[in-house]
Amino acid sequence: MTAIAALVALLMYDWPRLPWRSRFAAYEPDGILREVQPLRELVTVRYSIQKVSGLTEDKVPIGSESILLIVQAQVFAGVDLAQLADKDIHIGSGRQVEMKLPSARILHVDLDEKNTKVWDRSKTWWAPWVPYDIDLEKKARLAALDSVREEAVGMGILLEAQVNAQNLIRALLRPLGIEHVGFVQTQS
Repeated sequence: MTAIAALVALLMYDWPRLPWRSRFAAYEPDGILREVQPLRELVTVRYSIQKVSGLTEDKVPIGSESILLIVQAQVFAGVDLAQLADKDIHIGSGRQVEMKLPSARILHVDLDEKNTKVWDRSKTWWAPWVPYDIDLEKKARLAALDSVREEAVGMGILLEAQVNAQNLIRALLRPLGIEHVGFVQTQS
């Protein structure tokens, strides 16, 4: 009798760490959430974009200053799984799950400083008294980041990130015995 009591006590103590415990818990929304949510910002696509970006600034009272940059940037897109909640996961009959997955978005844009260079910088020759703007390069780099974001979206990074996130989540849940995962897209 004491051996059975010891075994029951051991099972109760080790229940959360037993390998087959996670398989049973996975069939509950909070179990699936525990498997997926620690991934947080799930980056599923990385684009490398190189482009030429320019900025012209008018001067007071006359003249202008312009800068031309060659920009190299990395754009990372994916889904933010920290937004998921229990209510976003529905268990169907059998081993089927339906999940309201947040929409893919651009998570980070990193300018590669080693490969980003000022190609040309000039001001109007007939207004030599107009000083150079010390912040023009910074403004041009910020404008270039916005331009890189727009170009990545135009190239289809968000659709690719959404599809890759869905495939990764299916692959993550398959070993838990979940045979079908359907997705409903939400707006984030």
